[in-house]
Amino acid sequence: MNLRRDVFQAIADPTRRSILMLVATQSMTAGAIASNFDTARPTVSKHLQILTECELLTQEQNGREMIYHLNPNKMKEIANFIEPFRQMWDEKFNKLESVMKVYQQKK
Repeated sequence: MNLRRDVFQAIADPTRRSILMLVATQSMTAGAIASNFDTARPTVSKHLQILTECELLTQEQNGREMIYHLNPNKMKEIANFIEPFRQMWDEKFNKLESVMKVYQQKK
């Protein structure tokens, strides 16, 4: 049975979000990524596997090492999904701010 990983389940994990933040600044090997965490390397490898399966990270073989890169196209897909919700909340907060200004002027 081929289970497709869900990108939102992947980014729900704080360790995987931290890995994405690390790799966003520069491509890294699994060992370099693992050195930033207090967990066993196999645990970090599992997180890398999930992020790769979700296409949030891409892999590049460099000799004996695997280099991980952030996939900006997949991150853009996530941002595009979230954008309408951000806009909705911005509108709600702007309305609240307007109401509060009127309320403060009446004081």
